[in-house]
Amino acid sequence: MSTSAGYNTPIVTVASALPKRVIASSVLIVPVVNGGENTPATVAAGGYLGATAVGEIETALAALDAKGGSEQLTRLVVPSLPVSSVLAVGLGKARDEWPAETIRRAAGAAARSLSGVETVLTTLSDLDLEATVEGLILGAYRFSEFRSDKTAPKDAGVRRITALTPDTKAATKAAATRAEAIAAAVATARDFVNTPPSHLFPAEFAKRAKALGEAAGLEVEVLDDKALARQGYGGIVGVGQGSSRPPRLVRLTHRGGGRRAKKVALVGKGITFDTGGISIKPAANMHHMTSDMGGAAAVIATVVLAARQRLPIDVIATVPMAENMPSATAQRPGDVLTQYGGITVEVLNTDAEGRLILADAIVRACEDGPDYLIETSTLTGAQTVALGARTPGVMGSEEFRDRVAEISQSVGENGWAMPLPEELKDDLKSTVADLANVSGSRYAGMLVAGTYLREFVAEGVQWAHIDIAAPAYNSGGPWGYTPKGGTGVPTRTMFAVLEDIAASG
Repeated sequence: MSTSAGYNTPIVTVASALPKRVIASSVLIVPVVNGGENTPATVAAGGYLGATAVGEIETALAALDAKGGSEQLTRLVVPSLPVSSVLAVGLGKARDEWPAETIRRAAGAAARSLSGVETVLTTLSDLDLEATVEGLILGAYRFSEFRSDKTAPKDAGVRRITALTPDTKAATKAAATRAEAIAAAVATARDFVNTPPSHLFPAEFAKRAKALGEAAGLEVEVLDDKALARQGYGGIVGVGQGSSRPPRLVRLTHRGGGRRAKKVALVGKGITFDTGGISIKPAANMHHMTSDMGGAAAVIATVVLAARQRLPIDVIATVPMAENMPSATAQRPGDVLTQYGGITVEVLNTDAEGRLILADAIVRACEDGPDYLIETSTLTGAQTVALGARTPGVMGSEEFRDRVAEISQSVGENGWAMPLPEELKDDLKSTVADLANVSGSRYAGMLVAGTYLREFVAEGVQWAHIDIAAPAYNSGGPWGYTPKGGTGVPTRTMFAVLEDIAASG
């Protein structure tokens, strides 16, 4: 499956046995476990290999003093198997049942290490088929659209994955196909985030979102800057007015349910680059702000995935897109704008722009009468201070917030529920407008931003905001199935929540 920027996810098949003939340019990924102190690694899920092959693998691991520690990789040649080589990946200490995230990370670490390999077979899938498929595809992900022949990878990368499982019936194949589709959606979000702002500005972002939506059978509406100004989207217009590349609002609608089906609104922040505007950011690491549209990327990928998986609910994505630049036309600290719906806001800090475009989109999304509203953004640096680089903060109405956080943890994206204390609203008082866009305090920055957004959520709508300021973009080294650069978080969380709503309301 091709994603928005041309990454081709591998083709996945399931099989109940290894092939009889030797496959060129292939590797068999085998999970191994640590039996304890001073004990060599042993093969897990070895029923497909035969005693001879298992013996060869374990003898080689012992000779190399491989212990089978978590995500430890050992490349071996095993003459009795029909593959070019075997890659043993450690799962850590042996246990009766493996968490899906452990399998997902092991598969991802294995896939990241492969170079010059076109075909991957694996017995990891005997432990958890869907986690294995997701981990392999996401670990194999690469973004090379802007590399010349001089630095582009010389090999084509993994193109085929065969997951070994004892049951190859239709339900098992469907599970593998679902996992493949989820991983492809995450890759789409990653592609968007990794595309540089020189090539992904609001009009181009809207164009690509429209193409993806139409290909998936979604209803698509795009508002340009003139329509936004005419209809009163003061937040989006205000943020975008400093750029020569004007803002957009994209609406993507999946109608999967009947008249009584649940309706879910998705909103994602689409700042294609954030300089901070007049309240300009420090130069160091500003290039990471190519990721400031990570929320929009995930929302677009999620609604397209919902359509392709034919979820029996209605999902409507409202995606504001703007570039926050300093110029003679940029909004100034102290300006007052009117958000869509009529609330006036004193802009005390132009670098707190995400909440301004999100507020417009939230009000518009609530006009559709949704039962649930899920929005996500690279909202605040305070998320990173509070929760670190890998843990999104989840705010919102308590019951739904906790539901989203729990589901996020179950799929390995690790969202954590955060409170919205009532007293924080007082910090957003303005002397000239209904609200200020920031507080005068340096404390609880993520919660203050969430409190601001809550003011725009319609009464009776169950709401959750996922702050992915750091989790959307990995600025450090790769780990598990997560590469450097765009991560695709929280695509898997939002899709899992949509599935849960479709199943239980």
